[in-house]
Amino acid sequence: MKNADIHGLSMDDLQEKLYELEEKLLKLKLNHAVSEIENPMQIRNTRRLIARVKTEIRKRELAEN
Repeated sequence: MKNADIHGLSMDDLQEKLYELEEKLLKLKLNHAVSEIENPMQIRNTRRLIARVKTEIRKRELAEN
């Protein structure tokens, strides 16, 4: 998901996407702890995507004030 895609989402969609990504990250970490996952870069990419979504949410919150 690119930044342009994130900018196009509504606030509700951003909240929902954040929840989904956090769940995905938790599952990836658990699977990686039990046995090696095929692509460990997924963990880093998911963390960075969560940060992008949180940044967009915060930017919109500040713009409202």
